[in-house]
Amino acid sequence: MGQKAAETACVSMTGFAARSGRSGTQDWQWDIRSVNGKGLDLRLRLPEIEGLEVAVRAAVGRVAARGNLSLTLRLSRSDSPDALRLSPEGLRAALSAIAATEAAARARGVALDPPRATDILSLRGVIEQGPPSATDMAPLRAVLLDDLDALLDDFAAMRRAEGVHLGRILAGQIDRIEALVAQADTAAEARRPEVQAALSAALARVSEAAPGADPARIAQELALLAVKADVTEELDRLRAHVAAARALLAEAGPVGRKFDFLTQEFVREANTLCSKSGSAALTAIGLDLKQAIDQMREQVQNVE
Repeated sequence: MGQKAAETACVSMTGFAARSGRSGTQDWQWDIRSVNGKGLDLRLRLPEIEGLEVAVRAAVGRVAARGNLSLTLRLSRSDSPDALRLSPEGLRAALSAIAATEAAARARGVALDPPRATDILSLRGVIEQGPPSATDMAPLRAVLLDDLDALLDDFAAMRRAEGVHLGRILAGQIDRIEALVAQADTAAEARRPEVQAALSAALARVSEAAPGADPARIAQELALLAVKADVTEELDRLRAHVAAARALLAEAGPVGRKFDFLTQEFVREANTLCSKSGSAALTAIGLDLKQAIDQMREQVQNVE
């Protein structure tokens, strides 16, 4: 009767993944997490690397269609001596200053010892320890994006795994709703003689109170009351919604919006069923049905 968990294609909007890596002296840490949302709301915290944000947004868009996502990339450099690098601009400025100083000293007859390499390297600005220059960013961006693909694979796998669990819960709730619809059908059938008896009694009372009333008109009015009390259409639509819900569970791709709209239709039919119940037993089933639908709707909010 119910949807098998193995057939569930649900993807949850809840997920998390993290990765770390190193290239040369550059270390990084990726972190991505998501919760439910009406659309795709992507919040990025990235270092200033040309072209990185555009590429990251495109990559995330390929694995997530809905959800509030936050993605963070943290960069740091190791403290090893290899992290030191020569600044070409600083070296040129230092050598120019040294040359100008030597020329000025010779002009005044002052002899200077030739500078050693260690002296030049100790000058401010010749050696740098910090983020690479803009010209070094392209290789770093490439390795970061390669690692991002692996991160997003992990992230998507977790959302699919959460979706399997979510699908099992939804399948059970759909089974519960189907069972309540069957109970409502039985209760509605059981009350049919009572409804007919009540209408016959009403007809007798009206005929007694108004002997001159048109019997055809009275019968027509009572027939309208009988139609208004009939819940066959509501039960048929609820059964159709159950079938549609199971089909959505097995459908690949983002189905959360469709599922949410479908739960609204479930609610509408359950409300009408309760308003037309006409019996305590059917009303009690209708209230249980509304509760089961509300519980299902809460879970549907997490479906992508």
